Amino acid sequence: MQYGICHLSIVPLRNSSSAEGEMVSQILYGEHFKVLERRAHYSKIRNSHDSFEAWIDNKQYRMIEESDYQNLDGQTLQLSSDLIEFITDEKGLLMPIVLGSSVRFSEQLNHKFEGEYDNASGRSKSDLIITASLYINTPQTSGGRTPFGIDAAGFTQAVYRINGYKLDREAAAQAKQGEALSFIEESEPGDLAFFDDQDGIINHVGMMMQDNYIIHVDGKVRIDRIDHSGIFNTELQKHTHKLRVIKKII
Repeated sequence: MQYGICHLSIVPLRNSSSAEGEMVSQILYGEHFKVLERRAHYSKIRNSHDSFEAWIDNKQYRMIEESDYQNLDGQTLQLSSDLIEFITDEKGLLMPIVLGSSVRFSEQLNHKFEGEYDNASGRSKSDLIITASLYINTPQTSGGRTPFGIDAAGFTQAVYRINGYKLDREAAAQAKQGEALSFIEESEPGDLAFFDDQDGIINHVGMMMQDNYIIHVDGKVRIDRIDHSGIFNTELQKHTHKLRVIKKII
C-alpha cells in the first residue's frame, strides 16, 4: 500500500482516471489518503477522514511514508479557521488555503503556516450553526467542499468536520448515520434533514436551525423555511425539496 497527502490548496477528485472525468469531490491542503492504484497520470485514492474513493492527478499530491500516514491518523486535527489563510511554500512563495484545510503536516512539507487553526476536537453542537453561517452565499458546485463552491453533502460534511465530527461524503450515506427523529419539533439546531426525489432516493441534505429554519445548498448556501412537507423557498413561494427524515448525529 502507498500513501499520499495533498500539498496544494484545492484539488479535484474525479470519477475516472482522466481530466475529462466528472469532479465528484475535492481534497484540501494537508488531507492524507491511501493510494489504492497508481497509473501513469492518475491515482485512485481513499481519503482517510471519510473513506471516499476517487481519482486524483499524480502531479497534485505527494507521496508520504506509512508511518506519516499512521501518525496523521492518530493525531488531533489542526484545521485552518479563517475563510482564507496562506502557506509559504519551500520556495518562499505564498499559496492560499481555505477554511478547513489541515495544517498539521505543513512543516514536514517544508511549508510554513502562521495563521489561525482549530483543533477540531468535539466542539459543542451550538458551534455547528456558527460555522455553517461562514458559508452563506457560497455558490452551489457539484463536488465542491470549499467557501468558493460547495454541494449539499459537502457543506454538511465540512461544517461537522471543522467542529470535530465525522460525516460521510454523500447525502445518502450521511442519512445512514445518527438517530432518526419522529417530528420536526424534536430537532435541535445542528441536526440534519434529508430529502428524497420522486423515486425515493435521498439526494439532498441541510442543517436544522431554530424556529423551523434550515440552512442548505440550493443554488447557493441559503436559509429557508422547513415544515413537515419539506423546504419552503420564500423567494419562489413554493416547496422545493421533499422531507424524508431528520437525523440527530450528535
